[in-house]
Amino acid sequence: MIVIENATVLTLNDADDVHFGGHVVLMDNRILAVGDGPFTGPIPASADRIDAAGMIVMPGLVDLHYHTAVGKGLYDHVALRESLERFWYPSIRALDADLAYDFALHGYADSLLAGVTTVNDMYRCLPDLARAADAAGIRAVLSNDVALEEHRLDQLSDAKEAFGACHGTGDGRIEVFVGIEWLPLTSPELLQEAAELARTLDTGVHVHLNESLDEVETVRRRFGVRPTEMAFDAGLLGPKTVAAHCVWLSDHEIDLMRQTATSISYNPISNAKLGNGIARAPDMIAAGINVGIGHDAAESSNTHDLFEIMKFASLVQRADRQDSMLIPADQVVRMATRNGGRALGHESGQLSPGRLADVIILHKERAMFTPLLPGDRRHVYSHLAYAANSSIVDTTIVDGRILVRGGSLVEHDYQELRRRANEGLKILMKRIDLC
Repeated sequence: MIVIENATVLTLNDADDVHFGGHVVLMDNRILAVGDGPFTGPIPASADRIDAAGMIVMPGLVDLHYHTAVGKGLYDHVALRESLERFWYPSIRALDADLAYDFALHGYADSLLAGVTTVNDMYRCLPDLARAADAAGIRAVLSNDVALEEHRLDQLSDAKEAFGACHGTGDGRIEVFVGIEWLPLTSPELLQEAAELARTLDTGVHVHLNESLDEVETVRRRFGVRPTEMAFDAGLLGPKTVAAHCVWLSDHEIDLMRQTATSISYNPISNAKLGNGIARAPDMIAAGINVGIGHDAAESSNTHDLFEIMKFASLVQRADRQDSMLIPADQVVRMATRNGGRALGHESGQLSPGRLADVIILHKERAMFTPLLPGDRRHVYSHLAYAANSSIVDTTIVDGRILVRGGSLVEHDYQELRRRANEGLKILMKRIDLC
C-alpha cells in the first residue's frame, strides 16, 4: 500500500474534484481511495506513507505519439521529408537489438523523470522495446513502422509476430498496436490488410495522417483522395485508432474522425519545428473528437517534457487565431492525461477508486508556482499549463510501483543510461555514414 497525504489532489474525474490537503491511497496496481483530509481506513505497518505537503498529486501524463529516438539536435533546420530520408529512415534501418534496447530505455527513463507514465511508441525492434519498457517499468503501447516492402521498414508480419511475443507482457503494462508509418509509403491494399489484422488481433492502430501539405498532395496525386479519406476507405479509422498529427485536415476529414470516434494526437512542437503548420485542434475539440498530446520524437521536438508541450499546445492556437480563450489550462491538462488514457483504452488519466495506479507527485513550492492563492483550483491549473516544466516532478508511480522518487530514478543509474545512449548514437551514425 502507498498512502499519499496532505496533498493538493487534482483528480481530473468527471466532477473535476480538487482536494486541498487531501489523500490518495494505492493498493497493488489500483487506486483504493481519494478524498479530503487524512485517510481514515486501516494502514498496515508495511505501507509506504508519503507526506506530500506542498505538493500536487495528479494522474500521470500520457505521451500519445512517441518515437524512441536519440538523434536530438542533428537535423534542426530541415523539412519533414528531408529529415526522414537523410536521417530517420537510415537510422531505424541500421538498428540492432542492443541499440534499440538502449535507446528505448534511455527515452523511457527521460519520460518517467518528466512525469510521463504511458508512451504510445512507434519504432522498430519491438521485442527489444518491450524489454526496455519492462525494465523501465513504464506503461507502453508499441507499434511497428509498417510500410510497403520496397521501403525496407517493417511488414505486417512483423506486427503480427510482435503482438504474439510482446502483447500483455510486463504484467500487462505492454501492449502492441498495428502501426502504419505514413500513407505515401503504403497502398490502399496494405491499409486494408492492416485494418483487418488489427480486427483479427482485437488491438488498436497507430498511424501518421495529414502531417504535412507535401504528404496530402502526394497521396492525392497517387491515390486520388486525401490521406484521412484513404484511411477511412480502408477501414483503418475507429475508436481503437490513434491518428498522429492531423495538421491538414479538411472539414470533411474532421467529420470522418468524428464519425469513426478516432482519437487524434496533437503534437504542436514537432509540427512547428518541422514547418508543417498548426493543427486545427480547436475545431477537432469542437467536433467532439478525443484529442491528446504527444512529443513525437526527440529529433522533431528536442524534448520529452510534456509540460512544455502543453503550454505550446495552447498558446500557439491563441497566437494563430488571435483568440485568448482557446484551449484553457484545465482542458490542456486533461488532454495530456485523461484524453490520452481514453485514446489507448486505458483505465488511467484520473484519480478515482478502481482506476490504474499511474500517479505523479509534483513540487508546487517553486518559483513557477509563485504566487499561488490558497485553495484556488484555477491558479493551480494555470501554473501547471503555462508555467511548469518537468523539473517539478518529484515522484512517478506506474502500476502502483514507485519508479522516480525525489526527482531521481529508483531502479536505474541515469548517467549509465545516458552513457549507453551516447555510445549507441556514435555506433548508429557510423553505420549510416553520417560520421
